[in-house]
Amino acid sequence: MTGGSPRRIGRAATDRAQLSMPVVEAGIGVVMILSLAALVAIGTPAPPADDPQLDVYAEDVGMVLAEEPPRHGGTTRLDELTRSQTSFDREAPALEQRVESLLPANLLYRIETPHGAVGFERPTGAVAGASTVTTQHGEVRIEVWHP
Repeated sequence: MTGGSPRRIGRAATDRAQLSMPVVEAGIGVVMILSLAALVAIGTPAPPADDPQLDVYAEDVGMVLAEEPPRHGGTTRLDELTRSQTSFDREAPALEQRVESLLPANLLYRIETPHGAVGFERPTGAVAGASTVTTQHGEVRIEVWHP
């Protein structure tokens, strides 16, 4: 051995391994793509099996319609609607317009009377809120749901 300091084999203490920027960017890109794929695969949560807000909408529609004056005869708008088949046929189009103005655009509805129904057929399995209003001539059932 010769005089002098011993020679170190390997890396110096100041040498550090570094990743190149394209490798770092590619890694971040892969993580983002996998995250988006996971979000698409998981999807959005299903609406709750019992949505109390839908019941509130149905009750509000029933309350408004039960308090509105009739357009032609009867004590209330719903009373007029349930009086006879003739009055139902006459009032059904106006009722549809009124209910659509009361509900948010993202809800569908069905109103059933002793003489017929207005609105949409509720799909099987759709979570719906419901309300029933009793009139002099029968019951009116109001259902509201998300499409």
